[in-house]
Amino acid sequence: MYRMQSVMAIITVLWSPVPVSSLGRDKTVGRESAPPTANQESRLDEQSTESAQPEEKPDDHVQTKTPEKSATAIVPDPKQVGGEPDGIVQVANLVYAGIKSSHCFADHFLVRAEKESAISTSRRFHAVKLGSDELFDFPLVIMTGEGDFTLPDAERENLRTYVQRGGFLLASAGCSSQSWDRAFRRELAKAFPGDKLESIGKDHSVFNLVYEIKELRAKHGKPHPLEGVSIGGRLGVLYSQDGLNDTGHTTGCCCCGGNELTNAEQINVNILAYALIY
Repeated sequence: MYRMQSVMAIITVLWSPVPVSSLGRDKTVGRESAPPTANQESRLDEQSTESAQPEEKPDDHVQTKTPEKSATAIVPDPKQVGGEPDGIVQVANLVYAGIKSSHCFADHFLVRAEKESAISTSRRFHAVKLGSDELFDFPLVIMTGEGDFTLPDAERENLRTYVQRGGFLLASAGCSSQSWDRAFRRELAKAFPGDKLESIGKDHSVFNLVYEIKELRAKHGKPHPLEGVSIGGRLGVLYSQDGLNDTGHTTGCCCCGGNELTNAEQINVNILAYALIY
């Protein structure tokens, strides 16, 4: 529990800045407004005396100008995709290879992260095309599915740029699909030709940032290790061959015959925390 509170305190600082105006001070942070001097008090007395004088009524033949109404304040558009204010963490599920969707991945871990930590999250994923500029608006994106696929060159390039700039890709074979696993490994090798997909050791911080994950638990037998691609010492891609989809919390999806990880929800919360901190 101590680990969760300390890590989430870091995330709160990063994502929930306190406006200076709310501190009851002037614009210089840390400096209280000074009390008025004697000269300032004298001027204030003079102004009070002048304001107490009766107003002179204008002559009847003098036309007075009606003051113009102030312009209506314009509310700026939300800065984030989806309408959430700044400070709300948004996660995207990818549309890739033209029409492939990542909808069979539960967003329930977002609810858990918000209830049990200081992370303020959008409760639902935002569908985003892998080749679009909107990709760069999200710190974490989800990619999953079943069957074979091929990414266009533009999507491979966008994915590589996204990760190199600090984005995080969480990839998961839907229902432990072997054909999707082969396709993902092939496409990832093309997108990151100089960086290999390697096993992630249990000593990596992604296993103990919020929850202490001592082991991977699967529906059947011994699960495959989580794998990842690191760029400059930072994990930028995490992949599960068995599946982190948590389809029990999805609608219209099932893992029939697959070997999903049963502690996927806790692992996904850790991944979210990692994507925000590193």
